[in-house]
Amino acid sequence: MKWVLGLLALIVLIIFHEFGHFFAAKIFGVKVESFSVGMGPVLFHKTIKGTDWRLSLFPIGGYCGMKGENDFREAIENNLSYISCDKDSLYGIHPLKRALIGFAGPFHNFFFAFLCYTVISITGYTYYSYSNKIILAPELYENTSLVASQAGLLTGDEIIAINGKKVDDFSDIIQKVSIHPQEKITLTVIRNGKELDFSMIPELDKESGTGKIGIAADTSEILEKEAERYSFFPAIGHGFIQSCESVGLTIKSIGILFKGVNLDNAVSGPARVTDLLGSSIQEGFSAGLRQGIVSMLELMAIISISLFIMNLLPLPVLDGGLILIAIIEFLSRKKVSPKVLYYSQFVGLAFIAVLFIIGLKGDIMFFLNKGK
Repeated sequence: MKWVLGLLALIVLIIFHEFGHFFAAKIFGVKVESFSVGMGPVLFHKTIKGTDWRLSLFPIGGYCGMKGENDFREAIENNLSYISCDKDSLYGIHPLKRALIGFAGPFHNFFFAFLCYTVISITGYTYYSYSNKIILAPELYENTSLVASQAGLLTGDEIIAINGKKVDDFSDIIQKVSIHPQEKITLTVIRNGKELDFSMIPELDKESGTGKIGIAADTSEILEKEAERYSFFPAIGHGFIQSCESVGLTIKSIGILFKGVNLDNAVSGPARVTDLLGSSIQEGFSAGLRQGIVSMLELMAIISISLFIMNLLPLPVLDGGLILIAIIEFLSRKKVSPKVLYYSQFVGLAFIAVLFIIGLKGDIMFFLNKGK
């Protein structure tokens, strides 16, 4: 059941993305020849108002097929130095309009995440954590980080702020430390009624790609906490802020990949993403309707932001490549050569292939280890 739930959630994210391209193409007068839910062989289709709506065999992915998006291939085949195109085709419109069509898909992913975070802000949720009183991890485990102990922290210290930002519980502490691997941070603690500041640089955990300082929670007391609930308009603002923060964290996470992180763990393929989505939805709803909705929306928002960032990378095949070519044409006032468009596709395909192989390898190792 979790695989069905995961696939449905993933399909929603992808189709929402493709509808961004669809609506923008319609606005700017580009004919949408096909729209498919799924990839591969077409199982069912029906033509409505000039668009062939399809349901395809493989339920991961989808596409919005626009008129003329492959005209550069025909130009190559006919040995032309220019792209011959109609006014209602992708390469027949103004380059800035083409750039906006390319941007509309990723923007829809950002907008979807914004909607998710807004609903979460209105709904609120209950969560469980420990207090912000810590135990030094070396006192409990062997071969763990010594960063906190070497910086002067002691078991029993109560962390109240990190880099000047208040922390409410141990979950909050872990979240804020984890996003600063190999970066200097300052912890403010209460010790014997006095406020003290300690500076340190979290180690990079190369398995998870997160920062760690060698602290553990004082598990003697479990706290039941209620996240703040917002009325409609404040929830919109809070949802937008969370979406922007998620973009920043995702960009930062991509940068961490180049610091020697174990890519098998850091890069997930479609199987692991589907499993994660399905498990999160299933476990969330088993805890209650509100918790299920929040768990589902939060994870879908994170994945949607990842799709927003990845699709904007300036690589051919991706939306960012289409945007880049359009901007180059606008600034130079010249059409990009069909040969440039054609051969640049191989760069994008190579990048996608490498990511796919890394993700596939990681998925295989994940499920093998999970089965042990």
